[in-house]
Amino acid sequence: MAAFKDKKLLKTGVIGAGITAVCCLTPILVIAFGAVGLSAWVGWLDYVLFPLLALFVLMIAYALYSRRKTTEKC
Repeated sequence: MAAFKDKKLLKTGVIGAGITAVCCLTPILVIAFGAVGLSAWVGWLDYVLFPLLALFVLMIAYALYSRRKTTEKC
C-alpha cells in the first residue's frame, strides 16, 4: 500500500511541477490574465508560482526518498 501512495505522490509532484514550471517560464499566465482583464494580478504571480514550484519539487524529493526507504527494507 505504501508503494501505491509513493507512486501517486510522485505522479502528483511531477505533474504539478511541470505545470508550474511552464507557467513560471513562459508568458502563458501573463497572456491569459491580460486576455480576461486581470493583468493587475500579473505582478503577484511570482509570489505564488515560485513557492508552489518549490512545494512540488519537495513533494517529488519526499516521494523518491520514501520509495528508496521502502525498497531498502525489502
